[in-house]
Amino acid sequence: MKLKVVIHDAEEGGYWAEVPSIPGCATQGETFEELLANIYEAVEACLCVDLQPAKSTGTQRILEIVV
Repeated sequence: MKLKVVIHDAEEGGYWAEVPSIPGCATQGETFEELLANIYEAVEACLCVDLQPAKSTGTQRILEIVV
């Protein structure tokens, strides 16, 4: 999966970034390298969902996917 990230210079120094395709997904960093690491962490947190295990009957299949 490819995501576009918009990177901004922060007024107080450093950077902040947002992922427009994931509402509310934003992060910051003092250096570009820190920002990059934080972007991956923020996207993972925004996409991570803790669901209850699905109940299965004989006619259903459960599939786990990675995006």
